[in-house]
This record gives sequence, structure tokens and C-alpha cells, in this order.
Amino acid sequence: MRREPFGALPDGRQVERFVLRSGGLEAAVLTYGAVLESVRVADASGSVDDVALGYADLDGYLADTTFVGAVVGRYANRIANGRFELDGVEHVLPRNNGDACLHGGPEGFNTKLWEAREVTGGVELSVTSPNGDMGFPGTLTATATYVLDDDGLTVSYTAETDAPTVVNLTNHAYWNLDGGGTIEDHVLELPASRFVAVDAGLIPTGIEPVEGTPMDFRSPHRIGDRLRSGTAQLLHAHGYDHAWVQDDVGEDDGLRLIARVRGPRSGRVLEVLTDQPSVQFYSGNFLDGTVVGRDGRAWRQGDGLCLETQHLPDSPNQPDFPSTVLRPGERYLTSTRFRFSPATAS
Repeated sequence: MRREPFGALPDGRQVERFVLRSGGLEAAVLTYGAVLESVRVADASGSVDDVALGYADLDGYLADTTFVGAVVGRYANRIANGRFELDGVEHVLPRNNGDACLHGGPEGFNTKLWEAREVTGGVELSVTSPNGDMGFPGTLTATATYVLDDDGLTVSYTAETDAPTVVNLTNHAYWNLDGGGTIEDHVLELPASRFVAVDAGLIPTGIEPVEGTPMDFRSPHRIGDRLRSGTAQLLHAHGYDHAWVQDDVGEDDGLRLIARVRGPRSGRVLEVLTDQPSVQFYSGNFLDGTVVGRDGRAWRQGDGLCLETQHLPDSPNQPDFPSTVLRPGERYLTSTRFRFSPATAS
């Protein structure tokens, strides 16, 4: 592990970068936003590329509006109308995505400076969100821990509260397994028979079968093959931006395979395993060429994809969805593993 400075916030607080290495893998994490800043992976020939989109410096992250690499919360994804009721009390949140509160609001966890401490194989980042922060009740203490080993990166989250609240944390990394070019040629598998259908505001309307729709990735499909098929769901989201609901619990270290994606040029494969009930597959629809990444290229639609393991969107307003309520004395605990191959071939 290497620990180094990564600039300063406008108020003078210092941001640090932690570089983790194991075998043929390298990952870098920032204390600002708990950002996964870089993931360098070898292909079968030993050629190493950065497979996670990122900025060249802190200014890029401070200006970012697309949550690149960040841990988002308190509530990842959307809460309809910026409101939810808990124990008979209505809580009002800022609306930063149409009529919805997205990823915890405009000053969510992606904008916070997290405290860091080294742990075996990685780094633990922690943040405290006071009662009323972005409208959420209770003082919440959260951690995100990144641990790297020879074939993958595990991200674990914890949270505790002093009053009933809702919590849903995830990482918003944008992946491109070829290190550049379009992800429309990537081949994706999502072993799920159902997805969360949404309206034009990307708010859930129910859980529907993938059978017979462009949402069916139970067998591997090239992402671009059906991206412009013109169905209502893809028109609402300008592409893919939906939660796939997992069918079964697996046996791999308590985690289950929730997604597998392959870069066609590099041959790299990313497998995502988690204990969460869904994965939000986002095809980078709103990357519009207005920002420049670390490689000097402007990011446009389809330059990266997200696989955000999480609870279902708008769960606080959806009584049929799994609960995201956290109460005093309880501990929110979840893990996701990003497993790469043929990284170990290096």
C-alpha cells in the first residue's frame, strides 16, 4: 500500500490517495467521496490498462455530476418526490433529479471527506452524517472498506444510527474492461428473471419479467444489440438504467454472482458478487461529452458502464420491496466483490 496526497478542498482540508497492490492488480481509493479512483488490470497477454473511469486530479471530482467512482448515500438510487414516511413521520429530501432525490441529494456521501485508516489488505473509510443531513433522520456513522487480493476487490459497508432511518449504499464506478472505446461491444450476463420497471422519471412502477424483452441478459448478450430497440423502458432511461432483481442466493463466501461482463478486445472478465437483492445496470446514458477523463478524452454515452449492487430504488415508498430501514442497535452490513480474470495471468 502507498499513501499519498491528492490535493486540497477549497477549505484547505487535505485529500489522500491510497494505492493498493496485490498480484497483477492495483486499485486506488480517495478519501474524497470514498472514490474508487483507479483499477489497473492485466489482460491475458500481460498488457495493463485502467478499467475504471476517473479524473486526472481532484478538481475533476469536485466538479463531477455523474458520481464517478464514488460511494453514494445515504440512499443510493432514487426516492420519489423527495419524500418518505417512517414510523408515521414524513421526511422531506432535496430533489436533485427531476422530482426525485438521487443518491442522497446534492450533498450526499460522494461530496464528503471521509476519514481513513489502513487495514489488512486495504483501507477503511468512515463518515458521520448528522441528524437532518439532506433531510434524513438520525445521526448515521458509515464505513466503506476496500480490500484487494490477487483476483479481486471487495468493498464492504457498515452503518449504525441513533434514530430510525433508511440506508442504501453502493459504489458508482464506471467500468470499461478494454480500457477505452465503447462498452456497447461488451458482453453482459445478468442472471435475473425480473427487473424493476420504471416510469419516465425512473421511479419504480413494479417488478416485471425480463422474458421477451431487451432486459433479458440471462444469456450473455452484446450490450449494444438491443440498446436502441425503442421500447418504453429504454426510452425512459435513454438506455439501460434499471435494477435487476436476483433470483437465488449463492454459496460463494456468502455472496452470489449478480453480473458478469467481458471486454471483447482485451478478453478481460469482471464478475460481480454480492449479498444485495439487486444490481443497477447503467449504460452511461448521461455521459454527454462535457467532461474530460484522466486520459484527456471527453466522456460520451457508452464510454463506461455501472454495476451498482444495492437495494431496490425508492424502497422507502414501496411497501412490497425489501426494507431499507435501519434502527438503533442494528448494524447495516453488506459486501460486494469485483472479481477479475484473466488478471492473475500477469
